[in-house]
Amino acid sequence: MALLEAVARKRVVTALYNGMTMKLAPHLLFERRGDLFVSAWNMSKNWRREDEPKLGHFKLDGMAEVALTEESFEPLPSFAPAAPRADDTLVMAI
Repeated sequence: MALLEAVARKRVVTALYNGMTMKLAPHLLFERRGDLFVSAWNMSKNWRREDEPKLGHFKLDGMAEVALTEESFEPLPSFAPAAPRADDTLVMAI
């Protein structure tokens, strides 16, 4: 539920994923072959200056301790509200 609210309200979440705590700005939720994923900007990642941050795809089954924060975010300039692949199903987008 925290991820749904985060997408709807453009709020940052923290989550444990593959043993690492991450700060994510979720842009959309989608389904791929029966599994749910979130496309999010990983705000914890160190981006090189010349690189525009990109969305990563995170499987919801691999996430733990998801917590909604009060911090809001602006969508990435390159964001398009569409599922990443033609055979994915868009569930919700900002």
